[in-house]
Amino acid sequence: MNALDLSVLGSPEHPTLGLDTFGDVGREADGWPQHQAEAIRETVAEAVLADQVGVDYLGLGEHHRPDYAISAPDVVLAAIAGQTERLRLGTGVTVLSSDDPVRVYQRFATLQAISHGRAEVQLGRGSFIESFPLFGYDLDDYEVLFHEKVELFHALQREQPVTWNGSKRAPLSNQTVHPRTEAGVPAWIAVGGSPQSVVRAASFGMPLVLAVIGGSPGQFVPFADLYRRALAESGQELLPIGMHSPGHVAATDELAREQLFPHQKDLYERLGRERGWGPYSRIAFEQGASPTGAMFVGSPETVAQKIAWACRELGLSRFQLKYSVGALPHEQRMESVRLYGTEVIPRVRELLAQG
Repeated sequence: MNALDLSVLGSPEHPTLGLDTFGDVGREADGWPQHQAEAIRETVAEAVLADQVGVDYLGLGEHHRPDYAISAPDVVLAAIAGQTERLRLGTGVTVLSSDDPVRVYQRFATLQAISHGRAEVQLGRGSFIESFPLFGYDLDDYEVLFHEKVELFHALQREQPVTWNGSKRAPLSNQTVHPRTEAGVPAWIAVGGSPQSVVRAASFGMPLVLAVIGGSPGQFVPFADLYRRALAESGQELLPIGMHSPGHVAATDELAREQLFPHQKDLYERLGRERGWGPYSRIAFEQGASPTGAMFVGSPETVAQKIAWACRELGLSRFQLKYSVGALPHEQRMESVRLYGTEVIPRVRELLAQG
């Protein structure tokens, strides 16, 4: 296999600017949840628009619950590949702990062929646990499952015969995996911000994605520094660092906030009932949407300024805006995608060029 060309993932000088979605299930006019099939079709339409307006990357998150429609990102990405030309296609994330690394590699090697080399994958443990009982895995094995499966996936990336042995999967002895790719399958490790996860990404020589969904991007600078230090100490070259955060773009700051707040509140409190969180206030929302908060909400200029700041602060090679939040309507998501591609991305590039 040819060496992976990681330059396609972006660099601090020229970061790739992308979007993420979980295929969030919206609401019908009568208040009932929309059909998940319709949510998937809306995701494809949003991806096609993203390609048309100049977005660099689209990541689809894997979930196995009623409020998110995408449980098979690679299938949806294959449909998108057939209707787009330049958009890089990946996940945010593939829950590797409850999947088989061989099958994941085969699926994304297939997507590489279909998309003419635009596929990649982000590997993570996910923030939900529904896939563990669904596929027969024990949560007590949460840590070892992920580590062993990343280890195997990393070995598969070489596209050479693999001999591997772990404690949670049948061993492989001089096995080859098909189909082969023309230039490999780039893979990131996505983390929530634990030092151990950051060091693991460096130890496998995989690019890092930081999920910044609370607090401030500035609080994640030590993790970016730790990753670079771990790479240097192991004699590796610097690798891309990406960041994923929620947000919404509209014509004005006020409109973006008013559109997003009720859906952010509903999402937070719905998840909070499962996890024991308290109510979500407007004050908490405004803190998240502040110039240093984790939510990128506002007019194109406001969002562009904040993305440029985050890119400089963490030395990012990629930024991914999670643009679908709860039951935010499809029409508002489409407008957010349009503004992100036509106004936010060019402005971010202009700001970063200014130094």
